[in-house]
Amino acid sequence: MSIIPLIFTSSWASGINAYAVVLLLGLFGRFGWADSVPAVLERPDVLIAAGALFLVEAVADKVPYLDSAWDAVHTVIRPVAGATVAALLASHDPGSLGTVAAGAMGGTTALLSHTVKASLRMAVNTSPEPASNIGVSLAEDVSVAALVTLAIFHPWLAASIASVLLVAGAVLVWFAVTRIRRFLARRRDRRAARAARRGPVPAPVPAPPGRGGSGY
Repeated sequence: MSIIPLIFTSSWASGINAYAVVLLLGLFGRFGWADSVPAVLERPDVLIAAGALFLVEAVADKVPYLDSAWDAVHTVIRPVAGATVAALLASHDPGSLGTVAAGAMGGTTALLSHTVKASLRMAVNTSPEPASNIGVSLAEDVSVAALVTLAIFHPWLAASIASVLLVAGAVLVWFAVTRIRRFLARRRDRRAARAARRGPVPAPVPAPPGRGGSGY
């Protein structure tokens, strides 16, 4: 079986929550549910670190504006994690895809999904209430867990769903950016119209000479 669909799905998921991907793959491998997981991901120290960081992200990712700051910090971490996991998976199945090619594919895919996630979360942060942040974060967590699990047992189906989600997310980002630009343009036009109706501000009239002073 080709490892490529598992690499693609895990890379997409790494761009959203890299710690969950490492934790899930490590647990699947450690309990014998997946033969395609390299041994390094099954090590207890890796699982403990991934679990602890996943808990931190689970909290930070649900707080408005803190989630965007967290995403900014992980702009490098998630693509690197996606590339590393992809290279490890490829090295565990050397007949499928070279480690360099796998790392490039994993890093690029993780960067794309991270960009979509971060952009959409910035748009969600314009909402005045925190419920939308919590709902979106939970949906992301469930999506990552479901697709990584599905990729272990039905890799091509999982990769197909991940592709659809990546494209759909990119379309949503484009739509959100377009709407925001139109909103800002309309607001500038309204301000300019109000300023034109008020007319120019009259210049102050100077006081006549000899007033307000000694005049001598």
